[in-house]
Order: sequence, then structure tokens, then C-alpha cells
Amino acid sequence: MKILVYGAGGVGGYFGGKLTQSGNDITFIARGKHLEAIQKNGLQVKSINGDFTVFPKATNDISTISNPDLIILGVKSWQIPIIADSLKPIIGENTMVLPLQNGANNAEKLLEVLDKKNVLAGLCRIVSKVESPGIISHFAFEPEVVFAENDNRLTERVKIVKTIFDAAGFKNNISNNIHLDIWRKFLFITIVSGIGALTREVFGVLKEDKSIRKIMIDSGIEIMKIANAKGISITQKDIDNSMKSFDNSGYNTTASMQRDIMEGKPSELENFNGYIVKQGKLLGIETPINSFIYNCLLPQENKARS
Repeated sequence: MKILVYGAGGVGGYFGGKLTQSGNDITFIARGKHLEAIQKNGLQVKSINGDFTVFPKATNDISTISNPDLIILGVKSWQIPIIADSLKPIIGENTMVLPLQNGANNAEKLLEVLDKKNVLAGLCRIVSKVESPGIISHFAFEPEVVFAENDNRLTERVKIVKTIFDAAGFKNNISNNIHLDIWRKFLFITIVSGIGALTREVFGVLKEDKSIRKIMIDSGIEIMKIANAKGISITQKDIDNSMKSFDNSGYNTTASMQRDIMEGKPSELENFNGYIVKQGKLLGIETPINSFIYNCLLPQENKARS
């Protein structure tokens, strides 16, 4: 399959690397020193499942790409609108675009720009990062991709994508209710990201504080109310499961948004806690916990973006 992986960070680098390893025609969109290192030395993936190096094509010029079968978006959720517009000239009649970002409304953002026939919905689960130029570190969690058509139809093309992912050797599933699955992931990542960024502590430290735990649960309840108002059937059980996942995480685990904020980089704050705050205002639902977290972190976010 001819695949464009837009973004060679922790997500795109790992899954794109596995797809390259299994013999697909892969091109990465990357930039800067990371791009230079991939072009010169290949893409090295250090993984808890075994290290490997691949030598994919890599460029920062999207105009050199034409009519890919599949585009995997491994960028941040706040980058989607601009990137979606840049994809329009290279998308063919049968091209599939699969977003794997954290966030609740990535497919919706794509559908504002691209034809619905080209857009899938998806999410991934992995803890990984760019260790240094050309090197991806996958240091926790069994990598997984969950995807489907936006209307959950089991089409031939999603079956083909699953076959390709199976051959690449990473866990993947076609969802029966993709938007519920996306919101379940969003619930977890928003609960842990905001409080992690605010406290600047690893998960192990946060687990030891009962007051922090209550704040996290209360944040989750606000997210559940927003989801329910939007027709997504998140329940208290989903909040409990999010907290179990948090409890089962490694002591030194941190969230990607937390790491970005601590490093002074633009983050997904607007797409996580900020999204809940804004949806709460639109829907008439109070979100005091998420509002507090969002507004405390917003000055740092604005500084990073300036």
C-alpha cells in the first residue's frame, strides 16, 4: 500500500516505522533535524517490543506526493485544520485519511475541509516520543490503533487497512462504535494531561495524593456530562476504567501534553481541557474543574505560541 505518514513523532514514527518494516511504500512528512537524520541514517525505533531501523522516504515537501492510498496523521490535534487544507491537492478519489491524534473531534475537523468519502476516524494507544533526531523511543504500553468509518459501516476498505496493519505486526481493531471509543480515550487523556501539566509531576506522585485523585474524577464527571449532551454514552464506568488505567501506568509516566507544556512547546490544551470548557459554554453545562485547569495553564500556552 502507498502510505503517507504526516508527522514522524512518537505516533507517526512508531506506526509508520512498523508499516515500512512490513514492506509498504511509505513516505514521511517531517522537518528540521529530524528529517535530515531520517534521510541520512534511516528511522531508528527503540521499543520495549524490540528495536529496529528502517529506511523510508522522507520529505518536507508535500507537493512531491500524489494520490496515496492511505494518509496517517501523526501530528497534534491543533495542527489538523491547516494540514487538512494542504492535503487537498494530493488526495485521490479513493484516498483514505486516518487521524490518530488525541482529541474528541479530529474527524470532524477533517470533514470541514475534506470530502467525507476520504475521511476515516481513529485513535491510537502508545507512550512514545522523539528521543533525538531520527530516533523514536517507545517506552511504555502495547501500541494499538482503533479505527472505522465515521458511520461505523464495515466496508471493504477498512478490512483492507486492517490486513495491512496486521501484516505490520501491531495490535489494531475495527471499532463497532468509533466515536464512543474516541471519547473514552479522550476522557482518559484529558483527565491525566491537565492535572499532570498543572502539577508537573509524574503519575506515580499523583497516585499517592487522594485530593488530586478527587480532582481528576471530578474533571472526568464534567467530561462525561459534555459527552452525554453530545449523544456519546460515556458512563461512570468509563471514568472508573480511566482511573484504573492511570493506576496501572508506570510510576514515571507523563502525558504528551504535559511534556509539551513543561518543555515550553505549543500543546493540545485547547483541544483537551479547553475543548470541554468551550463545549460547556455552548451546551450550558458548568465545568469548574476543567475551567480552573485550563485557565491556569493558558498563560504558559499563550507564551509558547507567541
